[in-house]
Amino acid sequence: MKVALVQMNSREDKAANMAEAERLVRAAIAAEAPDLVVLPEYWACLSPEPAVMHASGEAFPEGEAYALMRGLAREHGVAIHAGSMVERAGNRYHNTSVVFGRDGAELARYRKIHLFDVEVPGGACYRESDSVTRGEQVVTYRIEAGGEAWTLGAAICYDLRFPELFQALRDAGAEAIILPAAFTLQTGKDHWELLARARACETQSWFLAVGQIGTHGGGGKACWGHSMAIDPWGAILSQMPDRSGFIGARLDKAYMAHIRLNLPVEQHHVLTRKAA
Repeated sequence: MKVALVQMNSREDKAANMAEAERLVRAAIAAEAPDLVVLPEYWACLSPEPAVMHASGEAFPEGEAYALMRGLAREHGVAIHAGSMVERAGNRYHNTSVVFGRDGAELARYRKIHLFDVEVPGGACYRESDSVTRGEQVVTYRIEAGGEAWTLGAAICYDLRFPELFQALRDAGAEAIILPAAFTLQTGKDHWELLARARACETQSWFLAVGQIGTHGGGGKACWGHSMAIDPWGAILSQMPDRSGFIGARLDKAYMAHIRLNLPVEQHHVLTRKAA
């Protein structure tokens, strides 16, 4: 399966973010001819202000950002894991990944389970729960690529710190796991690569970690970037430098099967077991 990872520096201007996302997605498709394109968390709008995030929200399937990604998927015949957007659902808002198939149809919708409410080193305070409500469902979906059916698992940013979610995705059949993110600069420099490679090793799955880069919120908040494609052994296939843009990678199901066969950790869990 060929994939393209789109790294962005999204800010508060939704229209500008959408234009940049469209430009990068089109460029990635032209250059990489991927089966799947992945965008970062909050690609359509990224702000520390809850009012700004709420104003950017859309009730799916209505909304211009949703329509943009649905149209690009249909136009190019490519699956798009549309990072995450603010979803408006009645009186609530969610940090939601939407996945579109090659025909533009919605394949999956994942609402972020673990919300980022922390005070990080350096004094910056983040309160994601002031903007959105957490989700509850573990989500996988299937796509066809290279004549093979793939099962992909969905997670978002802060989810990365909770290995039980990734074990649940592996239990649900995930062969590749997609993590759009806006990982902070302060924590990302020490933990982004460490945790992403660990999740790939633990689940023996391909892992696509796709981040925001640069500053937002008037320069008061910064994201680490370094979007990566990681193999089931934990090796980094490709990594994005410190700029907006895209990278490509090829995911090999046979290599994943080889690793799982020769190191069958899935059969050796003792303290946590799958439900009968």
